[in-house]
Amino acid sequence: MYKIVERKELNPTVTKIVVEAPYVARKAEPGQFVILRVDEDGERIPLTIAGFNREAGTVDIIFQIVGATTEKMNHLNVGDSLHDVVGPLGNPTETEGLKKVAIVGGGVGCAIALPVAKKLHDLGCEVHSVVGFRNKDIVILEDEFRACSDKLVLMTDDGSYGVKGLVTAGLEELIQAGNEYDEVIAIGPVIMMKFVCQTTAKYNIKTIISMNPIMIDGTGMCGGCRLTVGGETKFACVDGPDFDGHQVDFAEAMSRATMYKAFERKRHEETCNLFKKEVQ
Repeated sequence: MYKIVERKELNPTVTKIVVEAPYVARKAEPGQFVILRVDEDGERIPLTIAGFNREAGTVDIIFQIVGATTEKMNHLNVGDSLHDVVGPLGNPTETEGLKKVAIVGGGVGCAIALPVAKKLHDLGCEVHSVVGFRNKDIVILEDEFRACSDKLVLMTDDGSYGVKGLVTAGLEELIQAGNEYDEVIAIGPVIMMKFVCQTTAKYNIKTIISMNPIMIDGTGMCGGCRLTVGGETKFACVDGPDFDGHQVDFAEAMSRATMYKAFERKRHEETCNLFKKEVQ
């Protein structure tokens, strides 16, 4: 069992928990993920490691309530435990040798981008971060990004906070201002990463994206997380989750991501109703 030692609501649908997982914390690196189960009968879901403390033996997990399992997780409190936490899985984000990087995060994807930005900052890299949200009410991790970014551009779709517009506009403005980036690292909704890659392709800037498709085992056996990259089949769990964004077949990835939406909504509604009955 993996005990929850801290819990914090970052916005109405995004929660951060800190979990005792010493073996995971010992080896974890930015970009990697875990697969967890809330209880013995629960489904396995992948969630990115949003931070870790090797001395305390803890890992940070930030999740958005989108389905039955994340709804269950959101009802856990400090002192409760997760049944399984397996990891670290996947390959760490490559950071060595980079001197100037733009980090682009969208929504809850900022939780994945933050540890990468922190590591680059600690390595002496110049970090420019562009983070985007729909509106002011769902902004997360602003202070944390400011602490590890030489430049931070915060965008909102409706202009209620920061600069009005999409992250692609903020990124392109930085590029046109003369910033020469060794690499752009984009993490967020698939559609956002697609348009970031279209933007950087115009300037021939290498762009790395983090893919988080459906997974079951996390070891490459089930094939659920397959992607087409450069015309070849890859598995996000063992070949990724980071890939050259200019080589990813986004149309296929977006189509596969929507396959179980109706089922996810149904299971989420059933779980919500279950908790309502328990309260009554």
